[in-house]
Amino acid sequence: MTCIPTTAASTLCLRLTGASLLALALGASAWAQETKNAGGIYSCIDSKGRRLTSDRPIVDCLDREQKELGNSGTVKRVVPPSYTAEERAKLALQRKAEELEQARINEEKRRDKALLIRYPNQAVHDKERAEALNQIDDVIDAVKKRGAELTKQRRDIDLELEFYQSDMSKVPPWLKRKIDDNAQQVVVQNRFLNDQAQEKQRINARFDEELVKLKMLWTYGIKP
Repeated sequence: MTCIPTTAASTLCLRLTGASLLALALGASAWAQETKNAGGIYSCIDSKGRRLTSDRPIVDCLDREQKELGNSGTVKRVVPPSYTAEERAKLALQRKAEELEQARINEEKRRDKALLIRYPNQAVHDKERAEALNQIDDVIDAVKKRGAELTKQRRDIDLELEFYQSDMSKVPPWLKRKIDDNAQQVVVQNRFLNDQAQEKQRINARFDEELVKLKMLWTYGIKP
């Protein structure tokens, strides 16, 4: 605004000009302050343990997280590290391994908790071991009874063979089939008995392993 002080309005003109300049100055100052605050303050702890601050991302902390703080000191956002492609790949593998390890730990805690619920003391554990072994023993007893029947059947076959003076060329086909069938059943029975004996070993091994774990849990509880 241009004023020529040749009239009575010159004083008013000067006042208007001063007010305009003041408004412009105040506006510029507010804009500068707003621009300054917009960027925030960056803070981090570098590799040497020093806490650094700056009005822009800190070069010495590009390999680690940086916090952008507002005027009140609150965290506006966390700036992640700047990694190369190879570093990002390694970091992803590391995080995956950590997640798997944490999942394993959580699953182990879940199993430990279930184990304690199922076996609150050793008496309960011993009882279940005995019941599991008794079931196998019942099966073995039944198989042995069948084995005794096969043994008696074989003795009867041998008596019939005496009639033919143990000359297999004279033994009729039906008797030969009876001999073969008896022999096959004996093989099956013996194999089954061996399997049941191994099953008893597996049951005892499982309960022994559980007991070692349970004694620790009964004494110290589940780790947090």
